[in-house]
Amino acid sequence: MSKINVAVIFGGVSNEHDISLKSAVTIINAIPKDKYNVIPVGITKKGRWLYYPGEPEGITGGIWETHPDSTPAVILPDPMYRGMLKFSGGEFSIVKIDAVYPAVHGKNCEDGVLQGLLEMSGIPFVGSGALSSAVCMDKSLTHSVLERFGIKMARWKCIQRSDIARLGEFAHECAEKFGFPVFIKPACSGSSVGISRAETEEEIISGLKTAFSHDSKAIAEEYIKGREIECAVFGNDDTDTFASDPGEIIAANTFYDFDAKYQNAESKTIIPEDIQKDGTAKSVRETAIKAYKACSCRGLSRVDFFLTENGNLYLNEINTLPGFTSISMYPKLMAHMGISITELTDKLIQSAIDFTHN
Repeated sequence: MSKINVAVIFGGVSNEHDISLKSAVTIINAIPKDKYNVIPVGITKKGRWLYYPGEPEGITGGIWETHPDSTPAVILPDPMYRGMLKFSGGEFSIVKIDAVYPAVHGKNCEDGVLQGLLEMSGIPFVGSGALSSAVCMDKSLTHSVLERFGIKMARWKCIQRSDIARLGEFAHECAEKFGFPVFIKPACSGSSVGISRAETEEEIISGLKTAFSHDSKAIAEEYIKGREIECAVFGNDDTDTFASDPGEIIAANTFYDFDAKYQNAESKTIIPEDIQKDGTAKSVRETAIKAYKACSCRGLSRVDFFLTENGNLYLNEINTLPGFTSISMYPKLMAHMGISITELTDKLIQSAIDFTHN
């Protein structure tokens, strides 16, 4: 039986480029090589696509961009070919691709742009489609959709970069509506990049300017004092979708920002027993699946919540391509459910192939 060709796409032009490299190494190492041929394809910070035939460890070190055997390559949008066009020595060849695993995060990768290309190509791919990815990436759209389905989230306000002349007025409105602190976020950014906590109207304005350096739209959210709970969801439809036991983030910083997620060893993830006993875990799982289906997600997502002292559950966000680094919550939660990372990557790829062929 011939092996399945899986292209793992990593990198990208977003501010989460370096995190994507770490995810890619974990995924490439985890994919069972007896079943799959792995074809690494990197996107540089300037948007250049390269086929990289070297060792996975060369990805995080940046070697992949200058490796002598790395060659320009692109996924063909024409479904007739279902493959990758590779350029080498002044000639080109087409490499058949059976499935794509996007190990990418952030804008132009996780927001539906890459997914749109893959949908045009007809190649099966891991994760949600273009529309679902866009909805879950844009926090204002996530709020609008999930609140329509009766899912509780923090109160929020949205502002465009084009309204920068009224930042003071907007800051005052947020202070009046939410009190302090207020969290300011780029509408389309992941890994907590560009997020700030504001204690004054001046800090709201400063936070908005930071957010606008990452996106043309920003949102302000009320502060929800609570435990940070995350749930891993897997599946394509009602027959196979399931949610993991919830995990909890113990952040090293004031809030779970980029540093706390990826650089501060004091941040911890645990599987809390108390919420299993009082029924909260069941509510987390049910709400996670409800949100997953409301946004038409497929493949995988990590759904994040705040759990208050009085037991109220607020959904924070849905991450359709969660991190797959050595410390990432999604693979940890699945491992807790008895699914090793090797089995998980296999299931995700096969699930993508099955979905496309159904």
